[in-house]
Amino acid sequence: MESGAPRGNGEIVRLPRGASLSDFADKINANPGSLVQVLFGLGEMVTATQSCTDETLQLLGAQLGYEVSIVSPEDEDRELLERFNLEFGGDYDDDVELVARPPVVTVMGHVDHGKTKLLDAIRSTRVAEGEAGGITQHIGAYQVSAEVAGEERLITFIDTPGHEAFTAMRARGAQTTDIVVLVVAADDGVKPQTIEALNHAKAAEVPIVVAVNKIDKEGADPTKVRGQLTEYGLVAEEYGGDTIFVDVSAKARLNIDGLLEAIILTADASLDLRADPTTDAQGVAIEAHLDKGRGPVATVLVQRGTLHVGDSIVAGDAFGRVRAMLDDKGGPVDQAGPAFPVQVLGFTSVPGAGDNLLVVPEDRVARQIAEQRQARERNAELAMSRGRPTLETLFEKLKEGETNQLNLILKGDVSGSVEAVEDALLKIEVSDEVGLRIIHRGVGAITENDVTLAAASDAVILGFNVRPEGKARDLADREHVDIRMYRVIYQALDDVENALRGMLKPEYEEAQLGTAEVREVFRVPRIGNVAGSLVRSGTIVRNSKARLVRDGVVVADNLTVDSLRRFKDDVTEVRDGYECGIGLGSFNDIKVEDVIETYELREKPRS
Repeated sequence: MESGAPRGNGEIVRLPRGASLSDFADKINANPGSLVQVLFGLGEMVTATQSCTDETLQLLGAQLGYEVSIVSPEDEDRELLERFNLEFGGDYDDDVELVARPPVVTVMGHVDHGKTKLLDAIRSTRVAEGEAGGITQHIGAYQVSAEVAGEERLITFIDTPGHEAFTAMRARGAQTTDIVVLVVAADDGVKPQTIEALNHAKAAEVPIVVAVNKIDKEGADPTKVRGQLTEYGLVAEEYGGDTIFVDVSAKARLNIDGLLEAIILTADASLDLRADPTTDAQGVAIEAHLDKGRGPVATVLVQRGTLHVGDSIVAGDAFGRVRAMLDDKGGPVDQAGPAFPVQVLGFTSVPGAGDNLLVVPEDRVARQIAEQRQARERNAELAMSRGRPTLETLFEKLKEGETNQLNLILKGDVSGSVEAVEDALLKIEVSDEVGLRIIHRGVGAITENDVTLAAASDAVILGFNVRPEGKARDLADREHVDIRMYRVIYQALDDVENALRGMLKPEYEEAQLGTAEVREVFRVPRIGNVAGSLVRSGTIVRNSKARLVRDGVVVADNLTVDSLRRFKDDVTEVRDGYECGIGLGSFNDIKVEDVIETYELREKPRS
């Protein structure tokens, strides 16, 4: 080739996510500049040290005759150890004899349906090693024993704060959970958060066991719960389905053993849970915090191998040596096998929830891996900034054969409109090669949890008469999640259909100028209501377009900042942190704690 880049004969080149052209050049003994030239000829402007997307690396590989394989974080760690010529390769031999391990279970459900009570009931009645109670501290995970067919079996429960943490860990690549227990109150039925939890579990593609709780309460109707969940694809065994439903009462400690047996039966029927206990440990940090007396403390779930006191470990960009391990009763343990949760002391810094933990032969290697992981995370973030799907990039990805499914999350102000949109979207037919999948729908503002689920599932968020709440917009910007907000359903349908057909027209992009929170409402004669407000972000500009948001739902749109005052003076703009009086013309339905958003429209060409 004119560029001087060497040609390959189908050789496989392994590269980490977010690798640069310099990394590629090192692998094939080429000059990075020649690879820049090749990509330039293909219409891609990339510098030698810039992080590239997976697509760019594979495009370059195909042009040069190489097959590019994007390497997982675990494989990268293994390769690093091999570069140090350390005896580690045998630890990952697939031919070793695997032994059965306990299933790992996460309990999810609506906020007041008794998740915590159920976990407490399980923990105090069936704690492993037969100790009733005796829990001196809470470590985020624990083991219980259950007798099934005369055999004593162990189950590991992860006690996370809910489906938000579950999906946040999945977004980081930590597939920790084998089975999800969905708790539904028999007297209350299926609630929005129940559906949210169910959607998170389905997105993770794990088996679900339904615990129908509070069956001893007046008005309890377990049959109604079974019927409601049938609408969402969970059909009970007694109705001809394959989902086990168990009626329990956490408060009265009724049928807890039946629930544990159902978990074991589901694990045996759906999963082959085996691991090699002889290798050096691999696992995941479920949660971690900084303890004043003991330093960084992490709750670790071992997934394969056995963790010992004294092992050199690395989790994410934290590393150290296992100084001590504690079980779920606070007692010291010397070793932890597969699916065994322990609290680990000895890290030099606090690892993140969902970080992969690895045992290495010496501290020097642990530090090296931690530094490489830091660099990899930065590169992957840079590459991801161009890798998340948006409606604009969807058609290009379809043409290149990279995707055949558009994942959507729907949020609206009322359930009726959300259901109408869902039905209409699912009826869109473009071709047999592409499909729509709605992974979550809900009522209310777009939350950080919605953004996290979208990031984990590569989904686009569609909002109807609702806005992102709190820090959800900032998180979406960081995670590069596409959020589309609409007032009219047909605009959304047109956009999705045109995206699938590759026919999106240029549009006007909304640029947010500022937000102000209403602290007090003043009645001014001949003018109307004036909002005494504190500017929370950006700048409020007189004569700019505005909307009024109440509890995350848009109350009024297409308003104008008609008057803007600081004390008694008319002003043209007010910056964040300052108080002001805002008049919205003839619109007077203003209440304390409302949020006034100001914006302007700028023409945005489709990419």
